[in-house]
Amino acid sequence: MKDINLTEGPIARKLILFALPMIAGNMLQQIYNLVDTMIVGKYIGAGALAAVGASYTLMVFLTSAVIGLCMGSGALFSADYGAQDKGKLREDIVLSFLFIAGVTLLLYLILLPCQREILKLLRIPSEIFSVTEEYVGVILMGIVFVVLYNFFAYLLRAMGNSLVPLLFLAASSLVNIVLDLLFVISFRQGVKGAAIATVIAQALSGVGLTLYSFRKLEILKDCLQRRNWQWNRLREIMVHDAATSVQQSVMNFGILMIQGLVNSFGTSVMAAFAAAVKIDTIAYMPAQEFGNAYSLFVSQNFGAEKRDRIGRGTRLSFLMSAGFCLMISALVWIFAGKLMTLFVDPAETEILSHGIRYLRIEGAAYVGIGMLFLWYGYFRGIAKPQISLLLTVISLGTRVVLSYTLAPHTSFGVNWIWCSIPIGWFLADVAGLCLKGREKGKAVQESRTG
Repeated sequence: MKDINLTEGPIARKLILFALPMIAGNMLQQIYNLVDTMIVGKYIGAGALAAVGASYTLMVFLTSAVIGLCMGSGALFSADYGAQDKGKLREDIVLSFLFIAGVTLLLYLILLPCQREILKLLRIPSEIFSVTEEYVGVILMGIVFVVLYNFFAYLLRAMGNSLVPLLFLAASSLVNIVLDLLFVISFRQGVKGAAIATVIAQALSGVGLTLYSFRKLEILKDCLQRRNWQWNRLREIMVHDAATSVQQSVMNFGILMIQGLVNSFGTSVMAAFAAAVKIDTIAYMPAQEFGNAYSLFVSQNFGAEKRDRIGRGTRLSFLMSAGFCLMISALVWIFAGKLMTLFVDPAETEILSHGIRYLRIEGAAYVGIGMLFLWYGYFRGIAKPQISLLLTVISLGTRVVLSYTLAPHTSFGVNWIWCSIPIGWFLADVAGLCLKGREKGKAVQESRTG
């Protein structure tokens, strides 16, 4: 597959071709998370399932910080590539990598000594605290591999290659499935075995993609030879990447706060939430990755100064995402019960009931999150990641305030947590539409005065 130039040619066709490997890649990434959940739930039990669910939410929050940095750098790489500025691209690659490596090291220095205290803050029930701690202790070791994979995946995608990251992820997903079965079922290593399998798979994709990139990309070989970098550019990169990282972190911190509230409702609700969130993530994941592909489309054309093409691509992207999300919402509503039994024994009726209700309340409104992913991508692509951060604060802030205010104090109980999610999405969508109009008005005014 040739690298795809998103600055010319048919927009819809190129966006779909570019997005498909990214969607498939994220699907595979979710698969090796799903494998952990399915095997743990079926072969170890509900307590272990609740522990893995709580750990998953924590790890998504922690890794989102460094993945957000990689995502922010990817937007810079894409703009440099669209502008055909190889010198600036080389500089951004080196300085971004140094910055992200430093943040990753700092993260380890904070997390390793504070692991137990973090779990206590999450209000993990005492009966599953030790197994949760065991799982998290191993999973933390994989953060560095997640960083390597995402940094080089975003670099390759910025240069129009979304297929190779998919191939490495496919290989690691297969390894994870095999090792999960081996460690958990054959070796009876429990949740620790599932964690070891995941970290080995992450190492395969991260180290493998790093080696491939250095072997195939000439620009990386030039980076190793050059030394006279413009260090003032580092500050610009840090500000840009930090805004994207904070946006991703705030999004997942809000989810982490919700996990803490969910934990207070007991093990049955925790287990239902753990399983339902996995289904949920798979269901709207294509819309999320389409939003990421659209963001790179925007940033390439922003660098190439093709504003009209951005406008046409934006209209097409919103129509395609809305159509997909409406279809998925209908399917999740119809098959909610069958989907939950993939993770939970049919005899666990209380867990199934909570999970089905979550999917039918929140899953009916996927069009809201589909639009929000596009707004995130748009503002990131035009070098305004701080607006994406604002939209995240609106969405997650609404969710957290409604959940903590109403769920513990009304008869509707935990269902308020499920209802608050789409309410937050739609409020942020309205804000995104208003802010896009403001940005467009400012651009028109600047062009007239310029």
